[in-house]
Amino acid sequence: MIRMNIMMPEDLAKHLKTVPNKSRYIAEALEQRMLRERSQKLRALLVEAYTESSAEDRAVDSAWSATVDDGGWRA
Repeated sequence: MIRMNIMMPEDLAKHLKTVPNKSRYIAEALEQRMLRERSQKLRALLVEAYTESSAEDRAVDSAWSATVDDGGWRA
């Protein structure tokens, strides 16, 4: 554990005065924020990966559709 001095808006400081374990309260809030940001970054990476692979997926689908059509089979 390390000790830190921080500055914050007055309304937050007033609320924090009512909290019994201020250090734990702040640490939990910060951890929640970090988890949310990490989740957003991962979601953005997934969207990017799916977007990049969608063109390849359409090409494969198109190739298979042509093969199915050549055999006379209909779904």
